[in-house]
Order: sequence, then C-alpha cells, then structure tokens
Amino acid sequence: MTFPDIRKRIADRTARVVVLGQGYVGLPVAMRAAQLGFTVIGFDLDKRRIDELASGRSYVGDVSDDELAAALTTGYTPTTDTAALHDFDVAIISVPTPLRERVPDLSAIETAGSILSPHIRPACCVVLESTTYPGTTSELLRPILERDSPYRAGVDYSLGYSPERIDPGNTTWNLVTTPKVVAGINITSLNDVDAFYSAIVDRTVRVSTTGAAEMTKLLENTFRHVNIALVNELAMFARDLGVDIWEVVAAAATKPFGFMPFTPGPGVGGHCLPVDPSYLSWRVRDQVGRQFRFVELANEINEHMPHYVFQRIAAMLNEQRRSVAGSTVLLLGLAYKRSTSDWRESPTVPLAELLDEAHATVQICDPYVAPVNTTNLQWPLVAFSPEALATADVVVILVDHPEFDATTIQTHARLLLDTKHLIDGHLTNGERL
Repeated sequence: MTFPDIRKRIADRTARVVVLGQGYVGLPVAMRAAQLGFTVIGFDLDKRRIDELASGRSYVGDVSDDELAAALTTGYTPTTDTAALHDFDVAIISVPTPLRERVPDLSAIETAGSILSPHIRPACCVVLESTTYPGTTSELLRPILERDSPYRAGVDYSLGYSPERIDPGNTTWNLVTTPKVVAGINITSLNDVDAFYSAIVDRTVRVSTTGAAEMTKLLENTFRHVNIALVNELAMFARDLGVDIWEVVAAAATKPFGFMPFTPGPGVGGHCLPVDPSYLSWRVRDQVGRQFRFVELANEINEHMPHYVFQRIAAMLNEQRRSVAGSTVLLLGLAYKRSTSDWRESPTVPLAELLDEAHATVQICDPYVAPVNTTNLQWPLVAFSPEALATADVVVILVDHPEFDATTIQTHARLLLDTKHLIDGHLTNGERL
C-alpha cells in the first residue's frame, strides 16, 4: 500500500477509523466519522463509559442518544478490547491531558501510544488531538509509536497533530463548522491528515509543523484565559468602587472595533482554560528558563475566584446574622459552562470544598450532568425545584443554564448570589458578583 492509497480509502469512505478516547472530544469525532459511512472503532479504557455507549446512552451533551443509536447501526463499535484496533487506516488520539501539581500529565497519551504501537501498519495515519505543549507529537508520541513497531513515522506511515476545538453546548460552531487546524511531521503526513479532516469538516487550515499546531491551541485558550482574568479582577474592584461591572462590559461591547466582551464569573473550568495556558507556561519555563508572566498572573486571579465567591457568601449570611457553618448552600451549576455536562476543573468544586471546610451543608443542582460522570462527586445532586430553592439558606448561581428559570429562583430563594447575571434587573433577595 502506498500513501496515496489511504487518501483513496478516505475519499471512498472505506477507511477503518479508530478513535482512542470516547469523551467530550473523541465521541463527537467518532459519531461524525460513522455518520459519513466510515467503519469506526471507539476505544476507551473506561468500561463504564463503553457499556453506556453500547447500550445507546450518551453521556456527552453534544451527542444525543438518537445520534448514538444511529451510529451503532451504521458501523460504530465502542470497545475496551485492544484487538479491535487491528488493521486501522486512521487513528485519532483524543485522551485527557490534565495538570498534576502544575506539571503536564501526558500519561494518557503515553498509554494510548503504547496501545496503538503494535497495530501500526504501512501507510496508516495517526493523529494526536489532545491539548499539549509544542513538541509532544514529535518528541514524545513518535518514539512511543515506533517502540513496538518495525515501521517509522514519516517514512512508513503518517503522523500528525490537529488540535481539538470542541466548544461544548455551542450549536453554531461545532466539530463540522469550526475550521480544523492540521499539521504533519512531514508533507506526506500533512497531506494524509488533511485528507481525513477534509472529509469530516467544512474547512481545514494547514500549518507548517506539528509544533505550530500545538501552540495554536494554547494561544487560543491563553487569550481567553488572560482576558477573563482581567474582567474577573475588574469585577472585584468595580464592586469596591460602587460600579456595576455588568453594565460596564455591556456598554464597552457597543464599540464596533478594538474590543471583545468577556464577562466575569466564579472562575474558569473545563479542560482548556485552567489547563492549556499552564502547559504553555510550563514549556516556556522548562525549555527557555523564563516565566510566562501573563499566564502566571491570570492563573492567580482565576484560581482565586472561588475563594472570592465564598467570601461573598459568608458576608451575605453574616448580614442575616447567620454563619456559613450549619447553613445549607444550594449551588446551581456543576458544569463549567452553560448548556453542557462537562464539569472538568469546574470552579463549583473548589467552592464546594471551601463551604465543606466551613461546615456548610452543600447541595448541587445541574440538569445536564449524567450520573455516570459523577461517581466521584462527594456532594448530593438535587433536582431544580421550588422546594430545593426554598429550603436553602443561600442559593448561588454558578452556571447560567437555560433550565434555571429566573422567576422561579427569585420567587423561592431566600438569599441569592448571582455570579453569571442570569437574572436581569434589580435583585430583591440578593446580590450579583
């Protein structure tokens, strides 16, 4: 098989596609490939996830049960069996890359590479999608893939990188409509990676090296991270100055040039914002020996926001001659953003931990988060209801899910802190961030 053969198999939809990691990134990729007629193996080491998928139950908000059911009948197979990876044409690695003690944890990439290595064959194509620092594809993944294989990347098969740009809950810019950055370790690899993604998305953007593609992802989220930190710090100062930060942002957003609105909140969450900029900061410190001061400062500000929210809760209760200890606090929102079930790195968790330490009774409400994804959550999930609102000493809006009805909240909450400006107009029973 020559390299152009794989492009023909992609064009003919006869390529066998393996997606390692069936989470918020990997599952939509697998669904899209299956929808287009590819034979797709969805591989994950988490048996609970695979069992859910095999039963037709999706735990990812952007993938409906109906979409999953259709894929299961048209060539999609979820599995934990490594033997199912044989004879693949295209392999996509979409596994988590968290931080551990502020150091990048690439163990999932290493594991995925080790699992895939024995199944490498001539003229196949391997693409890393996981967010990481510049150099990972060529310096870390490539040697692992070559370790248990007689074949060499860039010579016998293609290797590339294409950063995920999934925005959970975004119905306008999704996997298909968002331009896909693609790169390869050489021109043949780039052409193969481009051929695959051109088949599943509307537009690809080619860059010269995998390092450039890896840094593109980090730049995108570092930009958001530092601007959110700016408006979060402004929110704290604006309150002290007697100014409504939400009014200020809305007014500034009317400028048709030179300004992009960012809004304050209880912190940043998801895999991207709390993690990606630190990957870049770590790489700069490790390779260049200097600090990335913008990122370090943004981390400090955004990581402080749950503490600030806790202090606001304590002050509000104190005004009611109550203490945090013994109070019931209902947190509206576990996910890190509106209309999604993803609660990785959610600021709700550190806030709940602070409330726990202060001996409050913590309850959390989130209609989007599936039970299969909350097995390690230590606080009870309750339904959104007038009863749950009325029995809490203070209700804290942390996510502006559309299911959180503003009228119901204002009617039944005794004391309210709105960190997302879910409720318009004057708050009769509380405060905004």
